[in-house]
Amino acid sequence: MKQADIYDKNEKLILEDCTLCPRECRIDRFEGGTGYCGTDAGLNIASVCIHRGEEPVISGKEGICNIFFAGCNLHCLYCQNHEISQERTVISKAGTDLDEVLDRVVKILSEGVPAVGFVSPSHVVPQVKAIIRGLNSRGYKPVTVYNTNGYDKLETIRSLSGMIDVYLPDYKYVTKEIAASYSDAFDYPEIALRAIKEMYYQKGSSLAIDDNGRAENGLLIRHLVLPGHAEESKKVLSLIAEELSPGVHLSLMSQYHPTPLVRNHQILNRPLYKAEYESVVETMESLGFRNGWVQDMDSNLNYRPDFSKENPFE
Repeated sequence: MKQADIYDKNEKLILEDCTLCPRECRIDRFEGGTGYCGTDAGLNIASVCIHRGEEPVISGKEGICNIFFAGCNLHCLYCQNHEISQERTVISKAGTDLDEVLDRVVKILSEGVPAVGFVSPSHVVPQVKAIIRGLNSRGYKPVTVYNTNGYDKLETIRSLSGMIDVYLPDYKYVTKEIAASYSDAFDYPEIALRAIKEMYYQKGSSLAIDDNGRAENGLLIRHLVLPGHAEESKKVLSLIAEELSPGVHLSLMSQYHPTPLVRNHQILNRPLYKAEYESVVETMESLGFRNGWVQDMDSNLNYRPDFSKENPFE
């Protein structure tokens, strides 16, 4: 199957003059990956694997079939997936042909894994849709999880209505200067909030969970507490409570681990302190959040992928 044949007319038009994400690079991705994300109109998949390191309600006992995309529309200094998210460090791609990728996903689904997660999908939404359509055409309708950094256009999230079962967005910052310094996205706070509000509009604050304790439909917002930025995390939680609801499901993460890329950074070059994280948990509780998950302080030991391996997390 030719590359362009996996997309519908509108998706082709977007990729030919790419305005898919807030960067709006307006490059022809069929002619190469010269935009901010560094990816072309191909599938740009770095890994397809069973992942058991997500929130219990997302991965369950069986794990989730995660599709990790190469490239990203954010350049976070501290990214744990920097091996694949930054163009210069991409190790490999796990499939360029749609049928080949579908074969790999179906194999995992056939082992009893009921969900497929799309990780870092903001710059490859047409590819996400093509994979979902391909699975449906083969008779598979897994729970679909949109695992995003939050830097998504409102229109793009609207276009996913009815295709995505569970939205799993980050909400990283509310301070523009921090967003610019750490992720090269001064407008991240407002862009991400608009996108998450649309997810909330589609799903509400509930998270439907099946008899096995796995999410079937809904919204779960993630926030990673960064070292030296407990106050920023508290502001993030306050904004979520004010703009959405303290009834939304949260995943408050302590898993930060300094990568080699921040070895010389004055703030991000150390682990998160227990006292920092606990102070954010206290704020979460005082704001009335009642649904979600917190992490142990040693959780960072389980989130150090090696994308040179077939399964980066084993």
